Amino acid sequence: MPSVPLRSPEHNRTPILILSAAVVLLAAILLVYSQTLAFAWDEGFHLVTARLIDAGKRPYLDFMFPQTPLNAYWNAGWMRLFGQTWRVPHAVAAIMTALAMLLAGGFVLTRFPKPNWRLPAAITVVVLAGLSLQVFYFGTIAQAYGLGLFLIVAAFRSAVASLERGSLLLAAAAGLAASAAAASTLLTAAATPVLLVWIIVYTRSGRRLVSAALFLAAAVVPFLPVILLFAQGPRQVLFNVIEYNLRYRQVAWEGAPQHNLEVWTSWFGSSQALILGLLAIAGLRFVATRSTWDRRLRAEFYLCGWLALALGVHISTALPTFARYYLFLVPFLAMLASAGLYHVASRLYRADRAWRAVALVCVLFALGLGRDLHDSVGDLNWSDLEELAKVVNQVTPRNASLLADEQIYFLTKRQPPTGMELDDSHKFDFLPPARASLMHIVQRSELDKRIEAGEFATLETCGEDSHIRKLNLQQFYKHQQDQDDCTVFWDLKH
Repeated sequence: MPSVPLRSPEHNRTPILILSAAVVLLAAILLVYSQTLAFAWDEGFHLVTARLIDAGKRPYLDFMFPQTPLNAYWNAGWMRLFGQTWRVPHAVAAIMTALAMLLAGGFVLTRFPKPNWRLPAAITVVVLAGLSLQVFYFGTIAQAYGLGLFLIVAAFRSAVASLERGSLLLAAAAGLAASAAAASTLLTAAATPVLLVWIIVYTRSGRRLVSAALFLAAAVVPFLPVILLFAQGPRQVLFNVIEYNLRYRQVAWEGAPQHNLEVWTSWFGSSQALILGLLAIAGLRFVATRSTWDRRLRAEFYLCGWLALALGVHISTALPTFARYYLFLVPFLAMLASAGLYHVASRLYRADRAWRAVALVCVLFALGLGRDLHDSVGDLNWSDLEELAKVVNQVTPRNASLLADEQIYFLTKRQPPTGMELDDSHKFDFLPPARASLMHIVQRSELDKRIEAGEFATLETCGEDSHIRKLNLQQFYKHQQDQDDCTVFWDLKH
């Protein structure tokens, strides 16, 4: 069956409004979660980085930041407008995640050949992607997941539209969005070559080279900050962006390969992952072997498969990798899953009863998320750390030296001492001192000496396995206060 995009505004206004209402509802749910329970430990150094950028500091050159920087600049801009609080980037991330779901659902709404399945299939995409555990939990925090999700789906939509409309401008937009996603997080980097190859293959002869050239030219723009920083400090930029991610992420992480194996096999214990994965496989098989869709429409759904495959392989090579990294696959798997649900429902039930099949899958996904949310109640979150930060501020004079986790530096509005911006950087004890200094790294052995010398008026640390906790800090400080898994030490004994 050929692709029959929606065309008549009078006829199509209702499904578009319903899809939009569903996304608005999802956005409201994501926003509530983002302002209450959303939290990830690693977002602390992203927030510290955004504040340092807002204060005029440069990533790589003035402090260590082993990421591409666009999301940090993005957060810095929003916090400058609306306030230096974690709530601002959380809210923005939730909105960007919801917009990604709107783009993904909108693709299916305008493409699905069966008229009575267009809206149900689009709602399926929004629910399967938006209520996915990893998307829900991590698309609402200050890290680059929300922005990256929006940008890679926008790149996909731009690439598809560039061929449909024969637009060179949209080919450039695809390159810009895909590259911006990679400039926000390198976890999305595999999407860029896939989209470029797809545009080259399916663009009509005579326009391929121009489309590819515009795609690549636009792809340079999001990396201009990195290029400018590289011109000022090539060794620092290479270390942070390339060397760290290729060579040093697994340092001080014993058993990283075993950890990766556990992550790869953990999907078999997730009902959501099994439903999404099996429906996506069924959808891809249906598009390839059972559908009568035209070549262009099949190519667009194949692109979803290629993007999911490339992103999955790329993310799996990270050492260590984490389940949350795979959330970038979810929108593309969900679009395939909508075709898979249609195929399964048509064969096992009735193709004209779309909403019953959709309701069943959506309820299963919602129940899976609800159960996990219930189990996570009581976990550490920003509200807990805000109470801890109040204690730190109460016992620490404003100009006194503080050693703390990145979250506490952010919440207390105190600038970390040089070399303390990223707790993970202390593991580089093997670097020559001159190189460590160039990278703004305070090595663990040097940090221990500073603590023992009484350099820090107050010390805060979280986690039972914290290296700092092993120094028997009670011998250096007169007072301590425990809160959950964190402790504040203050008032030096000498």
